[in-house]
Amino acid sequence: MMKFRFRRQGTDPQREKIKQELFSFNKTVEHGFPHQPSALAFDPELQLMAIGTRAGAIKVYGAPGVEFTGLHKDTTAVTQIHFLPGQGRLLSLLDDNTIHLWELSATAPRQVGGVKREGVVILQEVGSYSLPGRPGIESCSTTRVTVLLLLRSCNLLCIGTEGGGVYFLDLPSLSLKDSQTLLQDQVTQSLPEDYRCGKSLGPVESLQEHPRQAGKILIGYSRGLVVLWDVSNRQIEQLFLGKQQLESLVWERSANVFVSSHSDGGYSVWAVANGNANNHQPVSSTIPYGPFPCKAINKILWRTTETGSPVLLYSGGMPRASYGDRHCLTIQQDKDHVTLDFTSRVIDFFTVHNVEQEKEFDDPSALVVLLEEELVVIDLQTPGWPSLPTPYLAPLHSSAITCSCHISSVPPKLWERLVNAGKAQQGRDHTAKRWPICGGKNLAPPPKHQELLLTGHEDGTVRFWDASEVALTPLYKLSTANVFHTDCDPSDEPQDPSDDPDLQQEEEWPPFRKVGCFDPYSDDPRLGIQKISMCKYSNKLVVAGTAGQVIVLGLKDESSDHTVDVSVVDLLQDREGFTWKGHDRLEPRLKPAPFPPGFQPQLLVQCLPPASVTAVALHAEWNLIAFGTSHGFGLFDYHRRNAVLARCTLHPNDSLAMEGPLSRVKSLKKSLRQSFRRIRKSRVSGKKRPITTPTSKVQEANAALAEQEDVAPIQRRIEPRSADDSLSGVVRCLCFADTFLRDGTHHGPTLWAGTNSGSVYAYALEVPGVGSGRVAERGVAGESAACVEAVLGKEIQLMHRAPVVSICVLDGRAKPLPDPYEASQDLSIAPDMSNAHSVLIASEEQLKVFSLPKVSAKTKFKLTAHEGCRVRKVALVVFSSTAQEDYSEHTLVCLTNMGDMHLFSIPGLRPQVRYDCIRKEDISGIASCVFTRNGQGFYLISPSEYERFSLSAKVLTEPLCSVALQRLVEPTLASDGTTVLPQANGTHKNQMGQAEGRTDEPPSSLSSPILETPLDSPLSCADLTLDSTGELTVEDVRDFLTTVDEEENNLKNIQEEDERSAGILIN
Repeated sequence: MMKFRFRRQGTDPQREKIKQELFSFNKTVEHGFPHQPSALAFDPELQLMAIGTRAGAIKVYGAPGVEFTGLHKDTTAVTQIHFLPGQGRLLSLLDDNTIHLWELSATAPRQVGGVKREGVVILQEVGSYSLPGRPGIESCSTTRVTVLLLLRSCNLLCIGTEGGGVYFLDLPSLSLKDSQTLLQDQVTQSLPEDYRCGKSLGPVESLQEHPRQAGKILIGYSRGLVVLWDVSNRQIEQLFLGKQQLESLVWERSANVFVSSHSDGGYSVWAVANGNANNHQPVSSTIPYGPFPCKAINKILWRTTETGSPVLLYSGGMPRASYGDRHCLTIQQDKDHVTLDFTSRVIDFFTVHNVEQEKEFDDPSALVVLLEEELVVIDLQTPGWPSLPTPYLAPLHSSAITCSCHISSVPPKLWERLVNAGKAQQGRDHTAKRWPICGGKNLAPPPKHQELLLTGHEDGTVRFWDASEVALTPLYKLSTANVFHTDCDPSDEPQDPSDDPDLQQEEEWPPFRKVGCFDPYSDDPRLGIQKISMCKYSNKLVVAGTAGQVIVLGLKDESSDHTVDVSVVDLLQDREGFTWKGHDRLEPRLKPAPFPPGFQPQLLVQCLPPASVTAVALHAEWNLIAFGTSHGFGLFDYHRRNAVLARCTLHPNDSLAMEGPLSRVKSLKKSLRQSFRRIRKSRVSGKKRPITTPTSKVQEANAALAEQEDVAPIQRRIEPRSADDSLSGVVRCLCFADTFLRDGTHHGPTLWAGTNSGSVYAYALEVPGVGSGRVAERGVAGESAACVEAVLGKEIQLMHRAPVVSICVLDGRAKPLPDPYEASQDLSIAPDMSNAHSVLIASEEQLKVFSLPKVSAKTKFKLTAHEGCRVRKVALVVFSSTAQEDYSEHTLVCLTNMGDMHLFSIPGLRPQVRYDCIRKEDISGIASCVFTRNGQGFYLISPSEYERFSLSAKVLTEPLCSVALQRLVEPTLASDGTTVLPQANGTHKNQMGQAEGRTDEPPSSLSSPILETPLDSPLSCADLTLDSTGELTVEDVRDFLTTVDEEENNLKNIQEEDERSAGILIN
């Protein structure tokens, strides 16, 4: 058969201009808690906080919406951060012993798209310094930096080292002042003979400046010696001859005493008196949790108050044998004593207090604790020291994220009810005080619409987040565990001590109090949420889990005690030869259970076998839910409480689906089967054609071929998949639609389902009260007895049996059908029912549009054949033009297994633009991606962080803020005269800063930039567990298990496919 190559049409300049006005890819902000934090700092003048991470990132936070981010050139852990107060500068110490100076800088104004934009403000590195080794000493460990101290004058940096020396750097020039260097030998000569004993003083553990006399510093050595050193006169003022290993030092505000903490779990108070050169004994020494051996007190703070009793705060110090594994921080004031018990390691902490010299007392208002997995803020002015809810930096991974869902344009009434339900959950342990980290000013306009991000978690909870702005704020948490009997029922919990007089007599010591919300442990892995669907107009929510549970919930403003109705749907339909070998179903509660205000469960539908739910759909206007597992799909009428349909999709040879996700037999069988298939395929392909070209050369050839504008692209041959592939019956997607299925004149409710084997089932539904596209009034006589009926209308089998990723019905104008209630309540334009409808079916290998009701192919795009990648996520998005207010386009957005975004026009499926978004190795990031209706999206870059991106040129959610500085900020230019672009914000490089900023005369006002990240950034690492996202499939991992022979074989089979029918239609 002859093959022809047709010349492509030339590009249309007008269309290219429209595309520039519609599409633009930007990574805008990172939501959540920084992954693996390692350092903390606070600027009391600007009220800004900085967090450093092990990957070399520095994130600066102020008031909600005020964020700046920078990334060191080397992927090295940040060990310390210190602000230059009021200047917008900070110093960072890395694990490679280098010191870096950062500052907020403004870029010069520039032209963007013909419009002049003011300079953005970025956090950029302006200098670095590495301490040289001492002459004659081969090892550089002696000059390894252990501690930094920035003097109040901000022009001198004191550096303590492992060798016991103290060095001084001039700021901001970062030049070493050799004349002021203090070596350990000089200190040793001043020590009494009986204290020397031939022992080294050890590394410098702490440096603290005298609070009343500038230029005097306390130097604490590991052995226990503390020296009061006069920097300007280069002399020792006083020696404090401690004998216990030192951990940290802190001055009391009056400078009459200072406190030292030690490795034995104790702390000592030392008096500073003039004329006493040597001080052998402290005023007092205390081991608060003794007398048994205790762990070290790593850091201690002493804060004076106007009430008279100081506040003492310290981390560690727990009894080693009993509580050595606890992560604790103690707060003491007079008789009040609380031991904060955290679930992750304490990194660092600070207090927000008075720093003005004229103030007599510290009067701390808040304690900020950076933990390994979350940030906790304690109100120190309210009795009981309650915690403050965090407006940002909330731990998204308090339980591992398993799925996510985005709701745009939330109705104000629903928003208000969710906020009220969230406030009712906070209870007595939280206070409503103002957030203490309030620096900068958020210049972003208030959002036009409220947006919700829903995350499902491994512990059976669904968390609601305010995703309308830069700060991702927690609103409300829903728990589904109380629907079932679990290992930790409320009735099984230990008795409250307040109810038992015997327990009241014996108070717990230490006085622990659980603080924080990070809890990585799940009572039962079967509780995990896999799918979420919500109707924002009817306030209905459907969540589906790992053990086949599908829960329908309604929003209530009052608490309730009720029993949840339970219905069981058997998806196997008595099919013989299949035996479920996986986990058991969760046992539902048969007695009334208490449910707080918010979403309360109304119905539990239990799928049998209890396999993980892989797809769910909700149509609140028809009172219907559809759900699918690896065995089939079902349809349920939750208004009449009856099952409408149960369809088994298992292939006769698909026994693997009966073994459950936790079966070891399954993993062993699967790995062996895949190994033999790879060997067999590689041998067969090797016999057919010897491959000598490396994979990289084949990819280069394909790339060069794709760049040839004048010749149509050559397609790769796609081998059909076997019908008996494992998990072929998995239901991948479900869709409700009011469309034409039986004939071209009568439309009605339909249900569409797509499976892993490329099968599509279309059912015509008879819904009482729904006719001619209109929903009749509820409660009409005779309707209550009627039931919903489902009749199979069409069955489509895709030619290559590729898994069906998405199904969407388009109206007569080729627009997606509106959501339930939108058309009937005039909330959107009514769908076009006068012209023929069509259905868009996206499989992993191609996109195809079929006409309805005949289901004949209209147009298609073979993504795998053209691009060599597979479809992972698909969404229909509305893109608005930046030039014309009333112009917008519906576009198909496709995320592939290579991490790139492809945008197609509908219904023509013409490629528009392509963007690199996620690294192809980041499987979990690709699997966790979720799109919004207006062209934005989220994906996980770490277990605790979402990256927010925008594909729209008009709709961006980006930091736009100002900070008043005590210095003049000048535009930063590169050597070639071009504007220096923002530093990477952790996962990407900046291509074009788009956020508007301003630079005023001192005090300067700075704005934060829009930031983008390189795909090879260390922060965009795929270090999530494979079960951290509910959307992860076998195909996601299979791409990275193929051999080189397979990949080369696929890429070398460059041959035009014969035109054949897209599927087999069964009417």
